[in-house]
Formats: sequence, structure tokens, C-alpha cells
Amino acid sequence: MARIRLFIDHPLAAGQPVPLNGPQAHYLSGVMRLGPGDPVEVFNGREGAWSARIADVTRRGGALDVLAPSTPQRDPPDLWLVFAPIKKARTDFIVEKAAEMGAARILPVQTNHTNAERIRRDRLQAHAVEAAEQCNGTFVPAVDDLMPLSRLLDGWDGTRRILWADEAMAGPAQTLAGLRRGPWAILIGPEGGFSDAERARLSALPFVSRIGLGPRILRADTAAVAALALWQAALGDWRDGSV
Repeated sequence: MARIRLFIDHPLAAGQPVPLNGPQAHYLSGVMRLGPGDPVEVFNGREGAWSARIADVTRRGGALDVLAPSTPQRDPPDLWLVFAPIKKARTDFIVEKAAEMGAARILPVQTNHTNAERIRRDRLQAHAVEAAEQCNGTFVPAVDDLMPLSRLLDGWDGTRRILWADEAMAGPAQTLAGLRRGPWAILIGPEGGFSDAERARLSALPFVSRIGLGPRILRADTAAVAALALWQAALGDWRDGSV
């Protein structure tokens, strides 16, 4: 297996050259000290991973020659992560781990107690790409722009259930036994928790299921990882390799 993997937003086929952008070229030539003929693996999120070799590279650009498929496309379960952004480094962590753990879409939301008023969506999307490159993934989840939770719920399709990680349910460990498989979203609140109005609305929605994450109240970034792991083990592709 090539030791370097790159996400290439370009169709892939045997014998086809694909361009390198500036940061990719700089990474290959300036950081990894690679040159023409060296192997890499590439993927575009749609057509699996492919072996390739460097055709030409400088610190500003270059091209790869695509050789042959190496890994079939594997898409994640139909699982979204909805979360309230927190401090920059911890928000980066949530996005990275969501990409690694098989979220298909990442939706930052503004709640009544959210501290962050804006995000850099392009930077968070880059973190999702890097996570997929490093964890041998073939899929990169889309990161949405920040939007108010109330607006998201106004347009929500009730066929997609929401698993609400509710800090008020801290206590004995719970399972997801009895919940059906299908499209889901995990909802993680802000550092200050949801407001009373938000809690009342979420509790009244028929497509929302509440879940506790053990006897301790977890930080938001820890809660996101715990909830993703719990869902994947019970309802996702950790269970039996299929969805």
C-alpha cells in the first residue's frame, strides 16, 4: 500500500492524469520529499481508492498518473452529526473524529447557549478531508455552514430520527436496543447545555429519542465520540459490516 493518501476532487480512471493543487504539491515535494515515479494512493469520495504515481511535482503544482483501483468505495451509514461548535481546537476534534467514525454529514448548529457565532466551514471541511486520508477512508463527509438549531428543526424530515445525547439523563449505561436501523442524526449540545425552550421542543418531537451517555456529564467533544461509537456499535457498520 502506498504510504501517502490524497483526496483528489477529480474523476479517477486507469491511465488518467489528475492535477495536484498547490498545497498537495507542496506536501508531496516539500514535506514528504517525494518526486516523479513515487507511489501514492488517491480517492475522490465516489470511486474508491486508486494506486497512482507522481508524474511531475514542484512546490506549486504537479500531476499524478492514476494506475489501478486499490480499494472499493465504502460509504458510511446514513448518519449525520449535529453539534454546537465549541472552542476552535475542540470543534476541529469533533469534525475529525466524526469523519473517522463514519458520519455521512456534519451539521454545526447555533443554539441558545452556543459560544461560537461563526465557523470557518472551509477549514472544518479540510479537517474532514485530512481525517479520511489518514484513516484509510474512501468517503469524505460534507460539513455544512452554521445554522440555527431552530431553523434546522423547522425543515427537518421526520423520517430521519434524531438521537439526542441529553446530559440530564446522566446515570447508568444505556443501550440502543429496540431502536430501528435507518437514517439517523446524533445531536450534541453546547457546553452550557440546551436552554429550557430548546429542551421542551426537542422532548415534544416524535422523531427524537433521548439517550444518556453514562454516569458522568461529558464534555461536548467527548460526548460526540461516545454517541457515535454507541450508535455505530448498535445500528451502524461496526455491527455487522453493513447498514
